[in-house]
Amino acid sequence: MTLFRDIKSKRLLHAKGFLFLLIGMLASGTILFESQNFRTAFLLAVAIWGFCRFYYYLFYVLENYIGRNQKYAGIWDAIRFIFKR
Repeated sequence: MTLFRDIKSKRLLHAKGFLFLLIGMLASGTILFESQNFRTAFLLAVAIWGFCRFYYYLFYVLENYIGRNQKYAGIWDAIRFIFKR
């Protein structure tokens, strides 16, 4: 068994996705609990929204509009594609 092989199980992929959601919620909740001001909450929301849009750009816009035949293995692969062009 290799440690870094692709996950094929749909259940494990869903579990991984929900773990990422849980990590994000716990981190955001901790930041808001420690700061407890509107400005921090607003900036956190804007940062999360911005990163989500960038992720969408990397894996949807690039793949479907710019690099039509190019598939990306991950974020660094997509960023390398952007700077090569």
